[in-house]
Amino acid sequence: MKSLYRFLSSLKLTVVLLAFSILLVFFGTLDQVHYGIHEAQRRYFESFLALWQYPSEWFGGLQLSWFKLPLPGGFTLGILLLVNLCCAHFRYFRLSWKRSGIAITHLGVVVLLVSGFLVSWLQEESQMWIDEGGQSNYAETHLDNELVFIDRSNPDYDEVVSIPQSLLRDGAHIELPQLGLSLNVVDFMLNAGLGTKMQNPNGPTPRADRGAAARMGLFAVEKAPDYSDKGINTTTAIIELEGAEGPLGTWLVSNVMDEHRFPPQTLEVGGRTYEVYLRFKRTYLPFSLELKKFTHDKYPGTDIPKNFASDVRILTPGESPQPALIYMNHPLRHGGFTFYQASFGKQDTASMLQVVRNPSWLVPYLAVTLVGIGMCIQFLIHLVRFTTRRSAQSRS
Repeated sequence: MKSLYRFLSSLKLTVVLLAFSILLVFFGTLDQVHYGIHEAQRRYFESFLALWQYPSEWFGGLQLSWFKLPLPGGFTLGILLLVNLCCAHFRYFRLSWKRSGIAITHLGVVVLLVSGFLVSWLQEESQMWIDEGGQSNYAETHLDNELVFIDRSNPDYDEVVSIPQSLLRDGAHIELPQLGLSLNVVDFMLNAGLGTKMQNPNGPTPRADRGAAARMGLFAVEKAPDYSDKGINTTTAIIELEGAEGPLGTWLVSNVMDEHRFPPQTLEVGGRTYEVYLRFKRTYLPFSLELKKFTHDKYPGTDIPKNFASDVRILTPGESPQPALIYMNHPLRHGGFTFYQASFGKQDTASMLQVVRNPSWLVPYLAVTLVGIGMCIQFLIHLVRFTTRRSAQSRS
């Protein structure tokens, strides 16, 4: 037990972990070329084990593309660094006011490591598009999808049952007792190409026998996922539905067949009508934003952007509308969400806001403050001791 404690508190372990951290950042940065920022972050820094593969486009890539280098992922390194720091602190540190700054600094580093885990687990990012004069009460992300069944029979609200993409795997069986349904995932494709038999007679046989895909003769062919920062995967699934009275057919659902571009695919279950979509994952807000005006200023005589701004109103049920202006480096914080001005479209008549929800956003600030206070205290302690010693030497 003592040997394990000495190992976990050793400076050698600190050096090794920091060296692996440098390697992780290096190879993770290299793989951003292949996977984009979000996927590289997930594979290297939000995992316990990362695997770097020799790129085929590098020198000798055809012969060396089999080479894979395993690395401890960000979660593994973070946990070990946290344990190492705590063990070393209790092994070497002796409580004294002369070292109080070091103790506060160590506490700040511990809080900083913990904040990294909290941000990774709790932070959610999505986008909200609003046209001038329009409103929106939800944000969506193209990095994730959900299969939804929507009952619009109530004039006051829609009843939505959502199944996360993480449950949609080949061969998965999902029970939906609230709908009186069960579904089997026949085929799930993270990215696919869609086509019709009319346009491509040599294409594969359509597998759907119900819904829009059956009427159009639509088929799907799996493609390699697109991890580029601006790439959007056409996520598609072939599902079989079954109700209490028997099979309800085979359906093709895809995130390009959303409610804005395709007529709804509907099915009757127990006397109720449901629309079924595979769409980008949505986060609904307890309030709405109305875009009064979007402003896109440029430097005179150039096309260089000078300023983007969204003049919005916050519409909360039962409360008076609140005006707000969102522009670059000046986000709006409301209701636990932060809205950043991100982009625009439709000839400057639509605004895209980056919506971030991070319940732990104050923790990194607390950590940095503790580290700063600790370093200042330790510096002042040494400064006072130094000036006191110099004064004593001068008097002698």
